Amino acid sequence: MRTKLSTFLVLLFAVLLLQGCSLKSRIKNADKRFAIGEYFAAGNLYKKVYYKIPSSDKALRARIAFQQGECNRLINNNRAVQAYANAIRSLYSDSIVFLRYAQVLQRAGRYDDAIKNYTIYLKKDSASLLAKNGIYASKQIAKWKNEATRYTVRKADLFNTRNNDNFSPAFLGAEGDALIFTSSRQFNKQILQKNNTITGLPNNNLFISKKNVAGKWEKPYILDGEINTVDGDEGICSFSSDGKVMYFTCARQVLDREVGVEIYSSNRAGGTWSTPQKLNVFADSTISVAHPAFSPDGQTLYFVSDAKKGKGGKDIWKATLLNGECKDIENMGDQINTPGDEMFPVVRANGTLYFSSNGLPGFGGLDIFKAEPQKDGNWLVSNMGTPVNSFEDDFGMTFQGNAEKGFFSSNRTDFKGYDAIWSFELPDLAYILEGKVVDEKGDAIPDASVRLVSNSGVNARVQTKKDGTYRLKLDKDMECVMLVTARGYLNQKGVLSTQGLTASKTFNLDFKLSSISKPVQMDNIFYEFGKWDLTSSSTTDLQSLVKLLTDNPNITIEIASHTDFVGTNAANLILAEKRAKSVVNYLVAAGIAADRLTLVGYGEDKPVVVDATVAKKYPFLKVNDVLDEAYVLKLTPDQQEKANQINRRTEFRVVKTTYKLY
Repeated sequence: MRTKLSTFLVLLFAVLLLQGCSLKSRIKNADKRFAIGEYFAAGNLYKKVYYKIPSSDKALRARIAFQQGECNRLINNNRAVQAYANAIRSLYSDSIVFLRYAQVLQRAGRYDDAIKNYTIYLKKDSASLLAKNGIYASKQIAKWKNEATRYTVRKADLFNTRNNDNFSPAFLGAEGDALIFTSSRQFNKQILQKNNTITGLPNNNLFISKKNVAGKWEKPYILDGEINTVDGDEGICSFSSDGKVMYFTCARQVLDREVGVEIYSSNRAGGTWSTPQKLNVFADSTISVAHPAFSPDGQTLYFVSDAKKGKGGKDIWKATLLNGECKDIENMGDQINTPGDEMFPVVRANGTLYFSSNGLPGFGGLDIFKAEPQKDGNWLVSNMGTPVNSFEDDFGMTFQGNAEKGFFSSNRTDFKGYDAIWSFELPDLAYILEGKVVDEKGDAIPDASVRLVSNSGVNARVQTKKDGTYRLKLDKDMECVMLVTARGYLNQKGVLSTQGLTASKTFNLDFKLSSISKPVQMDNIFYEFGKWDLTSSSTTDLQSLVKLLTDNPNITIEIASHTDFVGTNAANLILAEKRAKSVVNYLVAAGIAADRLTLVGYGEDKPVVVDATVAKKYPFLKVNDVLDEAYVLKLTPDQQEKANQINRRTEFRVVKTTYKLY
């Protein structure tokens, strides 16, 4: 019995020993894969190992959970959130776990939790730029979401495939009729593509799409020549301005050995690309260099590297190109680079640099930034904002020549995290002026002349249509003066400005022209009851009359006041004259010359003759009815009050149109 028990214990010990050796071996294998950048493969190994570690060994569980989080973070897998949480729960010894946890929480949109963990990390490293930027961005997200730019973005479905990455488009030349991009899609059903040990997806290749004669993009196909390989991972390219030289990224797959990502060049003769040649950037060939960006003048190559003496993570560097060799290599500095990752540079003809960063304040993941060179040698760096940037990764822009449109990459809206190509465009600002020209009754005035003169030299004139409407296109930053004229009517002026506007706008400006030959009633001139004192509610119409006299400096007018029949005729004449005098006094005080104004009080002597406009407003009246005392007394009490109100009015009529002309 004792022999059997001893044998069992020996076997049990042997099994445990073998399991322990197996566990150590698998961890060692995972660590090796991680060290050479095979994050997808390493992440799967860490995941399997994690559940084999005894719960009592918290230190090891914490380390493996952290490593699993690192792998998932580096390949943009949202399982990183739980992995870092497991590491913290098992009391991972390095405080960096709080920074990493905060970063993936921010990317997941859990901003309050992100701020909490950034704050914890700052207690350990009070100088951390990544933590400070993370807190700032997490607090600004709500504001940034409400400050969307004018860019429009759409998913470019033609260039994308399901369950594959498609990213980093680049125009081939300035014409914008050919687009080359990176894709992990299958290009030959007869060839089994190898999966990339970093991402777990098939290796990338370069594909091209061209516009047909109708200007439509055609179905993409793999780039001809020797650029693409079965074993290599090719992509992220840049072209000379004439489209004859290409630089691109290539990661060669060498089993169990670290081979730095490299940049290759190829020349185009006709439609064929030459055999790629490796570009020697650093003397140490194991230093990874990637994401080339060819400056439009062909003299500078921007690229990405994690070389030593950088700012941390992946940095953007630049080098002078001389006979195909890199000279004067330098880091772009801390205005561009951070302890995080700065990648996917693009340079435009005006020297503006576009790049992606997860270290500068952003929405989460990689955001696209714009860096404008300043006269003092510094850079003005700004986040491109929404909708270009999202809470996921946004990167790899390409511009169609000098136009503010092109394509970029993003994994937004894809629950599996696959990258896709999106189009972007900044629409031209459009300023439109439209309106209607009518008479004092509201009827359209066809063929009225609407003239616009601006400080930028624009002098435009349009005629109103039959319905009195007009429409004009305006330019940006214009100060405009308008003059509206029509035969038989007084002129009217207007002013308009598009100065400082940052969004398209349609202005609506209507004009009401007063007749030269007929009295014009001012509907909103009011007096104190039974008195001649003007009320404050009369100001708007009085100011309109001041403007009319200013716009027509060669006219003189008569101000006439009318009352109803209530009271004696003599008293009504005195009241009417005093009311007309009040209007004249207001106009003179406003700067109108007194000799342009005459006044008269008609009392009840000139009752209103109903026209179509009045009849439409008051259905109990008919056109040509005369609202004298005899007529009004036949109406109901309520109708009488309305009729008396119609009779109580102030009018003006043009007396002369030649004031100071001769």
